[in-house]
Amino acid sequence: MSEGFILTPIETVTARLVTYEWAWARDNAETIAENWRRRCAARSGLFDGRVLLASGYRIEATTCSVEMFETSYASFITHKDLGSPDAAVANAFAAIVPRGVDGAVLLGVMGGHTANAGQIYFPCGTPDLGDVREGGEIDLAGSAAREFTEETGLTLPPDASERWLLARGEGQLAFLNAVTFPEPGAVLQNRMEKHRFAEAEPELDGFVVVRAPGDVDTRRMPAFVRAYLRHALMRSATLPSWSRSD
Repeated sequence: MSEGFILTPIETVTARLVTYEWAWARDNAETIAENWRRRCAARSGLFDGRVLLASGYRIEATTCSVEMFETSYASFITHKDLGSPDAAVANAFAAIVPRGVDGAVLLGVMGGHTANAGQIYFPCGTPDLGDVREGGEIDLAGSAAREFTEETGLTLPPDASERWLLARGEGQLAFLNAVTFPEPGAVLQNRMEKHRFAEAEPELDGFVVVRAPGDVDTRRMPAFVRAYLRHALMRSATLPSWSRSD
């Protein structure tokens, strides 16, 4: 356990769309509406689309199966703002953790127009109906790869693994897939910045490279990011240089 999060290696992740009546959202409709008005007053570009949250999950050996339901972004962000008071519902998402061949970890700085302005975390997004496939399957791995490419301009290496580290805690199920690229961290950062500058409306304000525990920003990095970084950096420090890999 790290930073209050339980870290679990996962080989396979499956998710499916289910019907779920979210009693908390129904009973707190006025609170949700007021919080959304406050949010929009602070950042006018927010959009109340439809997102997917988890109503349950099960881990068997190295497989995790997740049940997810559709709700409004306003309900999700209010639940998050209030500290995730409904323990039966979690923010489940997948993210690519880009790493340089030198062991550096790269993260994005959220733009000032976004709901999480200034926060630093891995390129990712909340799953939505666009991630639902035939039969109700939800493509979390595809969601992670799409968000990663959209935000960084990089494509995953053809040999990238789909091994995950699940970080559970604080109302979150974060499925993190560390992918090592053949370039060092500084080169990857430059490539990402070129992509960002070429975008008409970039979602990110920049990228951060973490190489050592002292690079961890405890103020702007969410707890699941800090938990992962402390785990990954500690693991790298205990391995000989020729065997360091996630």
